Parts: sequence; structure tokens; C-alpha cells
Amino acid sequence: MAALASYEKLWIGGEWTGATGGKTFDVLQPEDSQIYSTVAHGGVEDVNRAVAAAKLSATSYGQSLAKDREAWLMEAAHLLMLRKSQFMGALIDEIGSPLKKAEFEYGKALSMLRAASGMARQAKGEVIPSDHVGRLSMSIRKPVGVVAAITPFNVPLIKGVRLTANPLALGNTVVLLPSEEAPTIAMMLAELYSEAGIPAGAFNVVTGYGHEIGDALTSHPDVAMVTFTGSSRVGAHIQRICAAGNKRVTLELGGKSPMVVLADADLGKAVPAAIQGIFTFQGQVCMGNSRIYVERTVFDAFLALFSAATQKLGMGDLRSPQTVLGPIISERQRERVRRHIAEAQDKGATLVTGGKWEGNRCQPTILTGVTEAMACCREETFGPVVSVYPVDSYEEALRCANDTEYGLASAIFTRDLERAMHFAQHSSAAMCHINASALQDEPHVPFGGNGASGAGREGTHADIEAMTELKWITINN
Repeated sequence: MAALASYEKLWIGGEWTGATGGKTFDVLQPEDSQIYSTVAHGGVEDVNRAVAAAKLSATSYGQSLAKDREAWLMEAAHLLMLRKSQFMGALIDEIGSPLKKAEFEYGKALSMLRAASGMARQAKGEVIPSDHVGRLSMSIRKPVGVVAAITPFNVPLIKGVRLTANPLALGNTVVLLPSEEAPTIAMMLAELYSEAGIPAGAFNVVTGYGHEIGDALTSHPDVAMVTFTGSSRVGAHIQRICAAGNKRVTLELGGKSPMVVLADADLGKAVPAAIQGIFTFQGQVCMGNSRIYVERTVFDAFLALFSAATQKLGMGDLRSPQTVLGPIISERQRERVRRHIAEAQDKGATLVTGGKWEGNRCQPTILTGVTEAMACCREETFGPVVSVYPVDSYEEALRCANDTEYGLASAIFTRDLERAMHFAQHSSAAMCHINASALQDEPHVPFGGNGASGAGREGTHADIEAMTELKWITINN
């Protein structure tokens, strides 16, 4: 399907403007590798122009009234409702989202946009007791200034909204750099925000290649904060840049999230959760539970049910509600998935099901017998590939679940509340879900990871802390 529109210009200072030198690049559909759209190929000079526009707007926008920012974002949510089919179409065609994943992402983004509108009134200070007689001591919150937002390909609408609407709600201005594999949603958001009334310069979009212009954006002296979702390797690089520039930063990075299934678990609930937790959007989800540890007494039963259910997953038309798995985003990522599966088999892992390809789609793949010698044991595959391991006790399951550099999400299935809470408290992951998969998110929760999975938290409450500065004020008699 052809793109709804090609965006061959950047959105800077409230205007469409060509990239320096007039360069463009093509975005390919992952389904058939055909051209989906043509977008502006931004360079360092374009980043500088966008930051300058955001900086120029920061003073006036930072002094805008909370009621106005609330109204602008509420109107943006209303416009998003009216344009559901356009945004859904972009999610399906540009990044290969099956219909149900696109519906989920659209609904979650709409919820996040509505929640962001409420943040405008929540950036509150407090009256502070003073050591001095006759002194009124208080704190207020001020926006940090220009926020650089860098979003991934897999959930471009969810992250495009959360990483831009939240700072805008608090009076910050934004420069957005979307993934080069999913730029269309960002340009559609620019149109949405502009029509909703967001003042010129408060929101800017530069499309291009992150490896070419990412450092120029994150290291720019007028950028006060960076919020990034992407790989752990790039996140670590950004964190070093921000440390050198004394910038605020939130990082939501990769994961190798575990699911534990104890002997007393309800397998009728655990199996569907395992399916949802790793095969949603063909495994291209950072929280995906790609490691499953099952107590040995129920291991065979779980694996049989899990394998049977996996083999029934639809791989048909992306617009069919029966389709669960779509194409992997790019040839580079497809090669990573192929390598992980082939290497695991070559080194002795058992392929329970899947492993084959249908065009650019990988069949849902279950492996057992995975060892430390295999890349898929510890590395994030970011595809529809899961390793299932037997364990002899809860204690072994907890130890194995925590044996990772990542710390994003974890899950446990058990009827034993005491063990469930022990797991939740002792899991090294920043988010833990009892009797549910690792794929959970809500607008107001502290979303993020530990270790190689990130730094800081996203969400309405967390972002008020991250994206505003506290200022102490006293009034003295």
C-alpha cells in the first residue's frame, strides 16, 4: 500500500522546510521491501536549526498557562481520535504492525496523550517550613528547557506521544528525532500538534539517520535533557554524552525479560501470557519475555501446550484480526534473527517449533537446550524467538531470572502469593508482573529499566520530576 503522504520536508519552527542540500531518503515497507514513503534526510545543520527554533520558543512557551497547554493537548487527543484510520494505516504499512498490535498501540497512545494533558496542572511546588522567623519558604517547578526526544521503530506512536506530549505538557520545547525506519508517525504528529494549537517552535521534527545526526542533537549545548528509547549500546553512548554535558537523561533500553512458571501455576493462563509476551509484534518488543523458566514437574505439559498454541498463530494479511505475526522490520534485523536461530541449532539447541521464514516473516520459534555458548542465551534477539528452560525449584528460577545484565521487566505465574511477592521484591527487573506477561504499560506508572535496560523512569508522575527544575524562593519580612 502506498504511503498516505511523503514528507520530504522537516518540521522546524512551525514550518515545513527542506533539509540542507534538499536531500531525501526512502522508507521501505517491511512486508515486501517496497518503498513506502520518501522523507527529508536531515543533517547536522538541520539539527542546529531545530534546536535554535526550540530554544527561541522556550521562553514564551515555558511561560504559557497550564490551562492552555492542557487545552492544546486535549485537542490533539481529539484530532488523534478523528484520524485513527490514518495512524493505524501508517503503523500497519510502515512498520509491519498486525491489526491488533496497531489497535493496541493506537489506543495506548491516545490514553497517554489524554493523561499528558492532565500533567500541565500537576507541576506543583510546596510551602516549606523555615528556620527563620517571618520567612515564607516555598518551591516552584520550572520547565528544564529544550528536550531532545529520540524514538524507536517498534512503537513509534506510543513513544512519539509519550516522549513529546509529556515534556510539552510541562512547558518544555521539543526536538524529535524518530527512527529512520518509522519517521511517518513523527511527521503526522507534527501536523496534529500544529492543528491543535501548539505554538510554532515548541515542537520540531528532524528526520534522518541517528548515526549521522544523533550526537549533534544529544550533545547540543542548548539541549537541557535527552529522552531516548532504543538499544542498550546506543543508550550507553548517549548517557556518556549527557554526563559530559551535565544534561538530564532518561533511557529506556533493551531487555531479556524472564517469565517464571511454577508448578502450581494455572497453565491455562500462563500459556496465553507467554504467547502474548514474546510473539506480540513478532517479538520486536523490549519487554518481551524471551526467557521462560518452568518448574520441571510441569515443564513437559507447559512446553506441549505452548508449542501447540504457537503453531496456530496467524501469519496472514496484516489487516486481518487473526494475524499475530508480521514481518521483521529490516534486512539487518532479519539477519540477526536468522543468526541467533541457526547458531543455537548448530551448537545443540533443540528447535521445538518454528525457525523457518515466509518472506520477511519468521515463524514463531521455541528453543530448548539453549546454553551460554549461544548468542540467544544472553543477547536480545528482538524477534519471535524464545528459550524455555526447566528448573528444579523456585529458588533456581529466581536465580536464573536475575542472571542477566538487563533489568527491564519480569513475570511469574503461581498461586502462591507469598512466593509471588518474594519474586516481585527480589527480581532485579524494574517492573514485575504477577500472573501476567512482561508486556504491560500504563501512562502514569514508573516505566523503565535497571542495568543495561536503562536509567530513569517514564510516565506522568516520573516525568514531572525528570522534566522540571525545582526552584527555592523565600519571602522575608
